[in-house]
Amino acid sequence: MSHSVHPYSHRLGIIRDWKSRWFGVPGKYQQFLRSDVTIREFLQKRLHGHYVGGIDIERGNSSLKIIIKTSRPGMIIGRSGEGTGKLKDEIVKALKRVKLTVPKDTKIEVEEIRFPETSASIVGQMCAEGLEKRLPFMRVMKQAIEKTMANREAKGIKITMSGRLGGAEMGRIESVKNGRLPLQTLRADIDFAREKAHLPYGDIGIKVWIYKGEIFEKAKK
Repeated sequence: MSHSVHPYSHRLGIIRDWKSRWFGVPGKYQQFLRSDVTIREFLQKRLHGHYVGGIDIERGNSSLKIIIKTSRPGMIIGRSGEGTGKLKDEIVKALKRVKLTVPKDTKIEVEEIRFPETSASIVGQMCAEGLEKRLPFMRVMKQAIEKTMANREAKGIKITMSGRLGGAEMGRIESVKNGRLPLQTLRADIDFAREKAHLPYGDIGIKVWIYKGEIFEKAKK
């Protein structure tokens, strides 16, 4: 029987790298893992609506580096870097609240996503925003697909929505696909994300797959 595999974890070590990069110090692995989960959950809530495409975490012996990938870096950085300073203080507070140690050398880096329409996470957030504004779900999906396919980098896209679509009594699943989507090809650069739209009659789940062509060793070098 075939199983659904997360497109990101399916390609780890082949064309993808881990989103948390550090080595577990004996006796501290549990603490580091809990700290990473706390940071991610806090940032996803705090930066909701800022179009964050991904959060990477790097650790050293006494350092912590948080890399935030977003299509709106100005909103996070603020005037002369005030925003990142505030954000760092809030993260430190959030970690101390759950009694986790914070490294002295804690840094926040903001990376710009040049083409937000090719980031599955951002496309998912755009769809969720559209649904929360009470736009028809089919129109939201088709508009997102048109925007993505207008970019040269995107070779294919699929969007799936599930739940009480259009406020119907019974939940259902609807999908729209355009272009190629080779999920089994390990060298295929497929971006995947899950999002939720919070509506009065319940949440609607959104899944987005975006195919951006194949990655070869020669091209990487």
